[in-house]
Amino acid sequence: MSTTISTNSASDLQMQYMNLLVTQLKNQNPLDPLDNNEMTAQLAQFSSLEQLESVNSQLESANTTFSDVMAVTNRNYANSLIGRDVTFFAEDEESGTTVEKVGTVESAYYNPSTGENLLGVSVDGEDYSLSLDAVVLIENQ
Repeated sequence: MSTTISTNSASDLQMQYMNLLVTQLKNQNPLDPLDNNEMTAQLAQFSSLEQLESVNSQLESANTTFSDVMAVTNRNYANSLIGRDVTFFAEDEESGTTVEKVGTVESAYYNPSTGENLLGVSVDGEDYSLSLDAVVLIENQ
């Protein structure tokens, strides 16, 4: 007969281990008792696992906070470029070569499908949508 135990966290696993340990102690052979060192080592491993889960949870929370701060910072940076001239590279449709373009940032917006902050840049009546990474030079006005 096969038994599957599903656990969600180290504390659940530790509780199941304690129940198993108590059952073993109740039913152990008095002439061949359980090894105390082995039980202590197993309990220490469960404690370490529980602490690691706690650290992992805290790191995930910090990562989420950092990502949120970076998103706001990038939006603010994109907004600060409105009205400024930027240089970027684009593919020339006729020749297929990469050419340098200089244009004025007309807008800054967020694309929710890609998670990127983008710039709307106008070059001689032609509109381009650029990621912040595509800008190679920002000119003061």
